[in-house]
Amino acid sequence: MTVLEIRDLHVTVETDAGTTPILNGVTLTIRTGETHAIMGPNGSGKSTLAYTIAGHPKYTVTSGSITLDGDDVLAMTVDERARAGLFLAMQYPVEIPGVTVTNFLRTAKTAIDGEAPSIRSWTKDVKASMKDLRMDDKFAQRNVNEGFSGGEKKRHEILQLELLQPKIAVLDETDSGLDVDALKIVSEGVNRAKGKSDLGVLLITHYTRILRYIRPDFVHVIVAGRIVEEGGPELADRLENEGYDRFIPADSPVEA
Repeated sequence: MTVLEIRDLHVTVETDAGTTPILNGVTLTIRTGETHAIMGPNGSGKSTLAYTIAGHPKYTVTSGSITLDGDDVLAMTVDERARAGLFLAMQYPVEIPGVTVTNFLRTAKTAIDGEAPSIRSWTKDVKASMKDLRMDDKFAQRNVNEGFSGGEKKRHEILQLELLQPKIAVLDETDSGLDVDALKIVSEGVNRAKGKSDLGVLLITHYTRILRYIRPDFVHVIVAGRIVEEGGPELADRLENEGYDRFIPADSPVEA
């Protein structure tokens, strides 16, 4: 069993207004085989948590810890975190001109495993995963995310998840911008990856619709950089009906 432990995590970011606290003492434990949903209003710190785990240089950890099986994640470079078994599916996947999907995937797999996969078996696995995700074979020869639609980018993220087989996956608003059909395809991909490797999932979302397909074991509500309530799937249903108003002071400004 792999365990990702986040303890009393405080994170800031530099803005035009100066140093701004974003996370204010987040504590969370994710084990392989578990699915955790992080929910909360805009600006609550959900994406900051995801990018801090992945090692984005924009965010500064001022106190607290993140460990993976006892190893200090904060002391690792971004690529070391990936090789250790952490995976981030980004809300807005970036384009990489000049690098084909095929080369990107095989290079990433080689870096993680320490050796290149067999061409024959690797090609078979890539084609099978693309078929499951209803991706045209031509995507393999296109540059990474270049000219991809929002749904195509998200499917490519899940293609990486299935093929790279991490231990813990952080999915940052993977449902953002997906229509009903694409949401179902992407969710099925996450469930396949979880079924094959006992993956641990940290799923960040605003809405409950993706949770109809990817059932969480635990739901955590984050507001103003703190986890304010935790529960099971029933908590997500309650949020769908009630929203986040009960966690937010009545005189707080409404974010556009």
